[in-house]
Formats: sequence, structure tokens, C-alpha cells
Amino acid sequence: MTPDAHRSAAALALALVLVLAWGTNFVVLKALLVQLPPGALLFFRYVVAAACAVVLLQAVHRWRWPRLPFADLLAIAGLALLGHVLHVTMMLHGIRMSTPFSGALISACGPLFTLLILRALGWHRFGGVQLGGLALALAGVLLFLSDKLGGPAMNGAGDLVLLAATMMFSVYTVASRPMLARHGALTVTAYASLAASVPILLLNWTEAASVTWSALSVATWFMLLWSFIVASFGGWLMWAWVNDVRGVARSAPLLYLLPPIAGITAWLVLDESFGVVKLAGAALALAGVAVAQLQSRPLA
Repeated sequence: MTPDAHRSAAALALALVLVLAWGTNFVVLKALLVQLPPGALLFFRYVVAAACAVVLLQAVHRWRWPRLPFADLLAIAGLALLGHVLHVTMMLHGIRMSTPFSGALISACGPLFTLLILRALGWHRFGGVQLGGLALALAGVLLFLSDKLGGPAMNGAGDLVLLAATMMFSVYTVASRPMLARHGALTVTAYASLAASVPILLLNWTEAASVTWSALSVATWFMLLWSFIVASFGGWLMWAWVNDVRGVARSAPLLYLLPPIAGITAWLVLDESFGVVKLAGAALALAGVAVAQLQSRPLA
């Protein structure tokens, strides 16, 4: 087996591990949100993220961290606002108000928003098949949420927040491409995490101070460290390497495994139940996303 084949096989194996970690992480976050307020989780996450960023930069560059132009530092600060402060905050609040299965399904629809943004920028073109995929995905999401759309207004609030968080991450995905190409995933991820930690720690320190951290169980501490070191900060870095080795087009379809993994885990751990209509809506939505994404063509 050639070195490239070894790298590709290793990247596929790592991608599958990451998808499993991310799928179960929706359930982990839901369990943590039962014990801790969202602000406390955000505060802890970005204490950990800032520490990981410093350790990583020190390990790679020692005291000679990459010196970026001021304009690029401003751009990374903007990415921190989109991908961390807004996206992560809305995602946590959305999961608290909704379910792990809903969070995973709506997150898996992110490629649709990414493609729509790329189309608006003139970087991709859509044909009839792609438009059909978009319509199918929309119909699936509406069917999936139909049990909430007909009920009280607040029933679907969590899903709307999750939808907004997913849209924000799609904007981040497109906006980060120039910085990733210029400075690499490690530098951009580390600097963006450091930039995001400042406003997030300032905004959420009061909720964090209200928690008696020493009283948390060993299981809770394990879930915290797993979710925020392995699945979050480390996961973002490893996924960037996977995309670099396999290419986004070959890696992105693996994200369609997130809803089934989250759904099965929630069923086993949290006793979350799913009706036939909800499962059919999820299947339609994922099929529509797959058709729209896999058939889209980049412009020359």
C-alpha cells in the first residue's frame, strides 16, 4: 500500500471515529444541560479551548507563534464571532430546548446552507436535480417538525435556534476558507478559539460562578472533558486534516451518519422515542441534502 493510500485509510478511520464522537456528543450535551446551565457550559468550554489552543501553539511553535497581518487577525476575530460566540452559544441553547435527534438532523442540513451561500457568491451552479434535492430536504424537515408546528409556539423554539446556529456555521465554513488556505487549520482554529474565549468568558462568568464545580460527579467531569476536548476542539482540528487528505466532497457525506447515531444513542440512553412520521421526515431530509450536495458542481 502506498503512503497516500495509508494516509487515505487513516483519514477514513479517523473520520468515522469523529462522526461517532459527534453523534453521541449531542446526547452528552443534553445530559450535561440537565445538570448545568448553558452559560456555565460555555464558560468551561472556552476555558478548556483557550488552554488547548495555548498548549497546541506552544507545542508546535514554542514562543514563536505565527505573526499574522492585522487584517487577517481582524478576519479571524470575525470568524470567532460567527463560528464560536454565535454558533456555539445558539447550539447549546437549542439543544437545551430541543432533543439530540433534532439537533443532529438540523446540523446535518448545514451543507444545504453552505451550497446556497456558495451559489449566491457564484462559486457553484445548481441544476434541476439539485433544486429537487433542496425541495426534498425542505419537505423532510417540515415533516420532521410537523408534530411541533401544530402545537404551542414555544414547542419549536429550540429547533428554530438550532436552525439559526446551523446557518451561522455555514457562513463560518465559507468565510473561513481564505484564512485556512493562507494560514492552515491549526493556526486559524487556535487563534479563533483564543479570540472567542474573551467575550464568552466575560458574558458567562456569573452563571459559571453559581455552579459548585467541586460537587460534580466523576461521570459529569468525564462528559465535560470528553465533549469539549475530544469532540469539540480536537475534533475540529482532526476534521480539518481529514478534509485535507480526503477532500471535502468525500468526507462531507459521512456527516449524514450523525442523526442515526444521535437518534440511536438518545433512544438507548435517554429513552427518546420516534414516530414513523418523524423518522420518515428525517430520511427525506437527509436524502435531499445528499442529492443537493453530491450533485452540485463548482464553477471553473
